[in-house]
Amino acid sequence: MSIKLTILGFNSALPTAFTHPTAQLLNIAERHFLIDCGEGTQVQLRKAKAKFNRINHIFISHLHGDHVFGLIGLISTFQLLGRDTALHIHGPKGIEEFITTQLRLTESNNSFDIVFNELHTKESVLVFEDDKVEVFSIPLNHRVYTNGYLFREKEKPRKLNMDTITAFNEIEVCDYQNLKNGKDFILKSGEIISNDYLTFDAPKSLSYAFCSDTKYKPDIVPIIKDVDVLYHESTFLHELKDLAIYTGHSTAKEAALIAKAANAKKLILGHFSNRYHDYKPLLLEAQEEFPNTILPEVLKEIKIKE
Repeated sequence: MSIKLTILGFNSALPTAFTHPTAQLLNIAERHFLIDCGEGTQVQLRKAKAKFNRINHIFISHLHGDHVFGLIGLISTFQLLGRDTALHIHGPKGIEEFITTQLRLTESNNSFDIVFNELHTKESVLVFEDDKVEVFSIPLNHRVYTNGYLFREKEKPRKLNMDTITAFNEIEVCDYQNLKNGKDFILKSGEIISNDYLTFDAPKSLSYAFCSDTKYKPDIVPIIKDVDVLYHESTFLHELKDLAIYTGHSTAKEAALIAKAANAKKLILGHFSNRYHDYKPLLLEAQEEFPNTILPEVLKEIKIKE
């Protein structure tokens, strides 16, 4: 099992001929989530050969243009493609007005429902869940109300050890789910067969945390503790720490310090200032604090495995 992450864009502020604003496509347990939707996101989705009709939930971090200006275009494309299933948009208070005003002024006739889940609390809350996945907000500290998101697989069932199970004629197929749920098996004689003997440990549940945009905010560490992969903005080198504070951003060193404190398995940097044409200095700065740091690569699929 794995989580598949495709980074569609990762630069800050202005799109350029060679870079794209923030947007990511996350496949977790075959749920296809779009995270942020900067200008040109739908073109990047085309390049990634994404299936538009599989995107049912969009998570918006905040209402700055480089994270949301691609959303109305994507919704319009959904309309033209004849979408008829509901689209759920999770984001800060104001996202509904932002979208519905544009739809009203362009006299758009929606062929599908848009369900808005507006966030306003500064605490981490459960944003979405189903039988396999749960998503929590990560309160960040930017110039406007902003959240990151933690995506996590729910605990998986234990694996059946058929070699030991078949040794007991009393264990039938109808008992398998109880075994997967961790229950012992009681023979007719009253003897208890330990679940550990009849099953293997469940595969590890995987997780991914998205943090953009924010000042250095160590109090998010308990929320993302032991995350498998962390994407954290690193707009500036640490020599521009004062500018990072002024603009509500982080440095590469600070992103690495968050990853280290959270015991993350891997760190992906992103949201670089357009002043940088070579990202290697940002990478090296972060690796001094957290060696397992990588740079993002547009449209390259990253697999998060056990």
